[in-house]
Amino acid sequence: MADRWSAGVIPYAEMGYWQPDYVPTDTDGLGAFRITPQDGVPPEEAGAAVAGESSTATWTVVWTDRLTNHEHYQAKCYKVDAVPNAPGQWIAWIAYELDLFEEGSIANLTSSIIGNVFGFKALKALRLEDMRIPVAYLTTFDGPPHGIVMEREYLGKYGRPLLGATTKPKLGLSARNYGRVVYEALRGGLDFTKDDENINSQPFMRWRDRYLFCMEAVNRAQAATGEVKGHYLNVTAGTMEDMYSRAEFAKQIGSVIVMIDLTVGYTAIQSMSKWARRNGVILHLHRAGHGTYTRQKSHGVSFRVIAKWMRMAGVDHIHAGTVVGKLEGDPNTTAGFYDTLRKGYVHADPVKGLYFDQDWGSMPGVMPVASGGIHAGQMGQLLDYLGEDVVLQFGGGTIGHPMGISAGAEANRVATEAMIKARNEGKDFLKESQDILRAAAKHSRALDVALSTWGDITFDYESTDVPDVVATPTAT
Repeated sequence: MADRWSAGVIPYAEMGYWQPDYVPTDTDGLGAFRITPQDGVPPEEAGAAVAGESSTATWTVVWTDRLTNHEHYQAKCYKVDAVPNAPGQWIAWIAYELDLFEEGSIANLTSSIIGNVFGFKALKALRLEDMRIPVAYLTTFDGPPHGIVMEREYLGKYGRPLLGATTKPKLGLSARNYGRVVYEALRGGLDFTKDDENINSQPFMRWRDRYLFCMEAVNRAQAATGEVKGHYLNVTAGTMEDMYSRAEFAKQIGSVIVMIDLTVGYTAIQSMSKWARRNGVILHLHRAGHGTYTRQKSHGVSFRVIAKWMRMAGVDHIHAGTVVGKLEGDPNTTAGFYDTLRKGYVHADPVKGLYFDQDWGSMPGVMPVASGGIHAGQMGQLLDYLGEDVVLQFGGGTIGHPMGISAGAEANRVATEAMIKARNEGKDFLKESQDILRAAAKHSRALDVALSTWGDITFDYESTDVPDVVATPTAT
């Protein structure tokens, strides 16, 4: 380190950002970065560069480092591992001192971890695969306003997945016709209906009109069924002032839940979380736009990291993949997302793409939402892959039913309850799923028609975001 203070450009590794003997502490934040160095750049130097540029370093020696306890504030790349079956790619393991981050601020955390470094020329590509958030830092965040347990208590619904549907077509309907869709779906047996990510307040339907007709539909459906119902009223808007105004109106007219889009930004999400906590309203987050940076293997940010940030930021729901639907979703990767959102302690598991143990302390879990091309005929797979603490969103699989929207909702509800009953009786519900559904369909014309219409529909495309390792059989 004697040359650390020589003027000019010194490799990041020599400036102290590569420390292979460093042992992370319990209070360190840890990051696993997939790095693809430019030709001729050693992986250790590339990892050190990521550590440096995401903490204290710049491209040359600066004398003001001597005015700080620079070694304390330096991030430390302590390991690089070659990625299996991916020549030229490495996982760089980096530790960050807790003092580098402002308490309770996702904006500050992300400005540090994914700020300038993703445009660094020495790297062809960079992806943040996972983070370990120390409990000491987690305690500075409020987390979900309600969480899974409290949400079920609010709704009085236990022992099965919650059922929802996105109103379709999501753009173009008048407010009255939009409300008719909501009423029919809720009356037929769904727990929730929802706005989609891009329905805000367009000329064909202003937000206030939509809210009023949707809540009329919710109240009528509750009266008809005796169940608590909800519609995710999207309060996303161009300014925080407008978002607060819309949320306040939603609360005043009796909505149990409001919705925001990921595109509003981390600070706005945390602000809406505080509002939801103060006002006793469930907060649903649509992950609109995430695929622009989460989907590709070599560059961007894994959704498992977004899931962690959003649990910290404080949402009650987040869309997290379906495995069997029309959207991206590898089974093992999706299982890692769901574990991250729901469990109190998550063990590292390379098969699920999880690089670190994560202790969530006492922070409540987030309810994952599965949506995108799912239907009643997949109920066995959905329950097997996703469990019961999930919202299953059937949009086209409700509204596209040949007998109408209410029949589509009934089909989904009957399929769900039949599959849960079979599971509770100890049956191999995945293996026997089609027999279970056909037996239930003998007593439900709506389910019978749904199975006939969509029973053979699948979306069999190869996922792009898959773990780097696969499970290997063990000797018995």
